[in-house]
Amino acid sequence: MTGQMGQVDRRPLYEQVAERLREFIDTSGMQPGDKLSNVRDLAAELQVGRSSVREAINALRAQGIVEVRHGDGIYLLQRPEDIIESLATELVETHVDHPYIWETRQALETQCARLAAAHATADDLAELDAALDQMRDEISQGLPGLEGDRRFHLAVATAAHNPLLLRLLKGLRVSLDRTSETSLTRPGQPTNSLEEHRGIVSAIREHDAQDAAGRMLSHLVGTTDELVRR
Repeated sequence: MTGQMGQVDRRPLYEQVAERLREFIDTSGMQPGDKLSNVRDLAAELQVGRSSVREAINALRAQGIVEVRHGDGIYLLQRPEDIIESLATELVETHVDHPYIWETRQALETQCARLAAAHATADDLAELDAALDQMRDEISQGLPGLEGDRRFHLAVATAAHNPLLLRLLKGLRVSLDRTSETSLTRPGQPTNSLEEHRGIVSAIREHDAQDAAGRMLSHLVGTTDELVRR
């Protein structure tokens, strides 16, 4: 025999399916907000089992590429080419408290707070206040305040008016959300975080860049370093 056999792809089937779905999204011209086919139709088209498709969709969801709306369908959040390749996602899947994640978050969000103090508009300040109110309401209901916390940190990044920083943080959003969940599910932490958020907003409103940056760094270090040292 003179021919050569191709290498066998030894990756789990769901990873192969996820790659094929990413390729389809890239080549089909789909845009964020577009709806994908349902699991049954995808399984038939790819000629694989539905369980492999579900696992592939879960992998894409963890990477921030798709959103699964129960009872509605699967929607594209971001095109794969727009996703920052997720070293952070890989780390968070194996060790949610990995120092690299916290250190990166501290660097990016501290700079966002510094810039927000210089550039925040009246609309930005209104969104920050709304995020504080949402987190307060969640906590009063006995919840950890995750949605309000997410909204607050995104509002600070938006108020920085630096599209590159905003894109970096959005690309890392899935990983950062899971680190926030680890922190905010500790007893007493939601209330402490809300008070620290209020201090950050106050510094931004006063256009005190140094204080805003210092408060953000202190907030992130205080909520994460104890976890990392475990």
